[in-house]
Amino acid sequence: MAGLYRYRVGDVLRVAGFKNKTPQFNFLRRKSVVLSIDSDKTDEVELQAAVSNAVNHLKPFGASLVEYTSRADTVSIPGHYVLYWELRAGDTTVPASVFEDCCLAVEESLNSVYRQGRVFDKSIGPLEIRVVEEGTFDKMMDYALSQGASINQYKAPRCVRHGPVVELLDGRVQSTFFSPRCPKWAPGNKQWDKDTGGI
Repeated sequence: MAGLYRYRVGDVLRVAGFKNKTPQFNFLRRKSVVLSIDSDKTDEVELQAAVSNAVNHLKPFGASLVEYTSRADTVSIPGHYVLYWELRAGDTTVPASVFEDCCLAVEESLNSVYRQGRVFDKSIGPLEIRVVEEGTFDKMMDYALSQGASINQYKAPRCVRHGPVVELLDGRVQSTFFSPRCPKWAPGNKQWDKDTGGI
């Protein structure tokens, strides 16, 4: 009803067909959402799949993921991925070991270049999950709206950069968990060569 000409939120769409002369779209991904520490590149589709795999560990406790975002922490050495999770609590408290399993599940779902950086090159540190207070993503939306974002087009960003949004997230962290060990990785013919920048 509002018209597609107003659709400018950084989404990549594919025309799936037409109804009469009106194009029908499928959402593919958000434009330029990439986490990277070294030679690794993680896009939104891969990150979403990895997070979906990890949250399965929460189901036995009745907990569920409300919303998430991420960032690449390049201040620490080695740099590492940070995921911010807002959860809906279940009947049972989720043990710290389960969140550590979630960290590892995310890492094991990421591409081989990421896992090589973690296991072999040691250029990427353990993935971190920061559980934030309930309502954090509502506060993030309020901030975006105060900066001129449209409430009709607002979506929680899947990747955030340094600045006020990261400060807001970090100020509402309740607990922090790291991957307890390196993900599985075995050298193969698709090993990334950091020196030549190729496979």
